[in-house]
Amino acid sequence: MDSQKVFRSLLFLTFTISVVLLWDSWQRAQHPVVPVPSAAVSGTDVPQASMPAVPAGPGATAVTVQPGIQSGRVVTVRTDYLIAEINTAGGDLRRLEFLQQRDSKDRNKPFVLLQEHGSHTYIAQTGLLGAGLPNHQTEFAAQAEEYQLAEGKDTVEVRLQAMSATGANVSKIYVFHRGSYLIDVGYEIENTGTSPISSSAYFQIVRDKSTPEGSSMFLPTYTGTAIYTEQDKFQKVDFADIEKGKAKYTQTADNGWAGMLQHYFVSAWLPREKVQREFYTRHLKNDQFSVGLVLPVAAIAAGQTGKISVPFYAGPAQTSLDAIAPGLGLTVDYGWLTIISTPLFWLLSNLHGWVSNWGVAIILLTVLIKLLFFPLSAASYRSMAKMRVVAPKLERIKQQFGDDRERLHKAMMELYKTEKINPLGGCLPMIVQVPVFIALYWAILASVELRYAPFFGWIEDLSVPDPYYVLPLIMGATMILQSKLNPVPPDPLQAKLMKTLPIIFSVVFFFFPAGLVLYSIVNNILSIVQQWYITRRLETNAKGVAKT
Repeated sequence: MDSQKVFRSLLFLTFTISVVLLWDSWQRAQHPVVPVPSAAVSGTDVPQASMPAVPAGPGATAVTVQPGIQSGRVVTVRTDYLIAEINTAGGDLRRLEFLQQRDSKDRNKPFVLLQEHGSHTYIAQTGLLGAGLPNHQTEFAAQAEEYQLAEGKDTVEVRLQAMSATGANVSKIYVFHRGSYLIDVGYEIENTGTSPISSSAYFQIVRDKSTPEGSSMFLPTYTGTAIYTEQDKFQKVDFADIEKGKAKYTQTADNGWAGMLQHYFVSAWLPREKVQREFYTRHLKNDQFSVGLVLPVAAIAAGQTGKISVPFYAGPAQTSLDAIAPGLGLTVDYGWLTIISTPLFWLLSNLHGWVSNWGVAIILLTVLIKLLFFPLSAASYRSMAKMRVVAPKLERIKQQFGDDRERLHKAMMELYKTEKINPLGGCLPMIVQVPVFIALYWAILASVELRYAPFFGWIEDLSVPDPYYVLPLIMGATMILQSKLNPVPPDPLQAKLMKTLPIIFSVVFFFFPAGLVLYSIVNNILSIVQQWYITRRLETNAKGVAKT
């Protein structure tokens, strides 16, 4: 392989990294990572096969009816983490503000996840399945319109009374916790009749398919439903597939959760383990979608009271969520390189705990990664430096043999053998480092901890592109400087292309998170120092040999 092919390989490798990152972003935003299992079936009703004594008619109506068409009184709940709004029409949770998270466009406002605003709908609904029992269309009565977590208390309870239950007194109960995004949602059912009550309860999340505010068309992320079970693990069920009828998801298990994902945030119903539940996804009216589960309620004898409660998590997506429910940490979408991204972010988090600045932590992580790959990088730069040293000899060989490609190739191979040069030595070590670069890209892009994380000066958010494009321009400058250390391609067209490459990549990196561009800058600077030292030493040795 001649020097032109080596340069083409390096150019192709560099270009491929950016294409892979952008393509991977688009693919994961448009399609589920894992296909829907064969258990998925088509139909219009919530499956009732595993639910005891529940009529199919009421069950189907309760879960597939158009949400949000009724409006009642608003009950507001305030804790140290949340401001929640519950509507007495159905007892739905229709608005949820996160006091510890900032709005995507205005950092002076709290972030709102659940809401009904204009054409955007994102709410949590529940209901009971059974004759005369309340569902999300039932009117409830509240004892007060405002609740607040009191000083010294760890929980605040909101109790809603169903107005039209038949043969039972039914209360819907919300329990909010201090320092937590978890909300316990359940029912207390007092059987006032003479016959036992057999029923089930459904818990669902309803959302339209609009992209979250502040999303970038250049770096799309996944928005849609997700289901986790121990058997099938973490699965995304895409809105488009649900709409087309390709993913009418139905499955039963005694474990797992159902949720709704968007960039940085997740909402999910988390039933306790070893309780049978049935999962479903549905396409509703007005281009809205639901994901949820149905759980059995133990039979309630006459004069007795039964209860059912399911924790609801709505908050930041973090890997630590596995402590709340198995698999919930997978909502931090690192993609196909999770096995590399997870330890990288763990190390980044520990460095942040030491220096208290995510930008500085990224710099330190870059140094550590560079040290890890130091032998590979040294081999790469040593090979490129040798190619630079023998470049004049290669040019003389080309002039000598002209268009006789067979003799030219043979002469070049003899030269490589004599000089102990591996033409691919500059490419292969770089290929090994590509997965780490992509894994760090997703660790930075998907981690909510870097959301609104400042660095210095004008960089107030490392998770979004540099607003003034200073970092991409600096990165382009380092690429120009680094190219000066490489041998000049003998082909004039290639030489021109190599000169334009820094400009092309500066433009590409305009759309990359500032944190990743910072990593690239530091990596380039360290590479320049290493490559300059190796090249200078080899050229000095070559001159010494020439003199002798």
